[in-house]
Amino acid sequence: MAVHVFGAVSSPSCVNYALRKAAENAKGWYQKAVCDTIRRNFYVDDYLVSVATNSEAILHAKDTRNLCKENGFRLTKWMSNEREVNESIPICERAKNVKDVDLTILPTERTLGVLWSAESDEFRYKINLSSKPTTRRGVLSTLGSIYDPLGYVSPAILPAKQILQELCRKKLGWDAQIPEEESKRLSKWMSEVSDLEIFRISRCLKPHGFGSQIFAQMHHFSDASELGYGTAS
Repeated sequence: MAVHVFGAVSSPSCVNYALRKAAENAKGWYQKAVCDTIRRNFYVDDYLVSVATNSEAILHAKDTRNLCKENGFRLTKWMSNEREVNESIPICERAKNVKDVDLTILPTERTLGVLWSAESDEFRYKINLSSKPTTRRGVLSTLGSIYDPLGYVSPAILPAKQILQELCRKKLGWDAQIPEEESKRLSKWMSEVSDLEIFRISRCLKPHGFGSQIFAQMHHFSDASELGYGTAS
């Protein structure tokens, strides 16, 4: 074969190697920051990067597109929270919702499954709990429908996990109806968890105009009880 088969078990490894090799070969031809972010900021075929200024973002996006194009990769569906940066991207390469540069409000896009409001530069949640059977399998399916890879809303999801924990402790079958007590707790939780749609969290941790970072520390806290455990950074 002259090409790799899409969907093969080896595909993610091969594409990751090809990207890293492209970045390695570009050293000396492109700025180090571009090569480094190609190696570090891809998740399969999604590319996420943040820089300090619009001019830096425009140059970075241009060089990244060119570097990838030279190696057989075409990066499309570009989107930024700054209109000036969006306007610098060729229309055919922009995300579908930002092809019109005259947008009054920048749209909300999915970034690795998480909703990102480009206008306010915040992450948010869309809660759409479809009707599931009141069984252990149904509870697990409901929990899995709330996508939260960064754990921002873990405290709001913990009560449902505790219900599932209790059902496991009672050795309830996957498709057996859950007891009335747990059913009431689950109904209450489902009626309240939709409030997460008004929850917002800023993408950028630094205040506007913060300037250059000189020193940074990351602090981690953790605690546990018989009902659950958690950590915050």
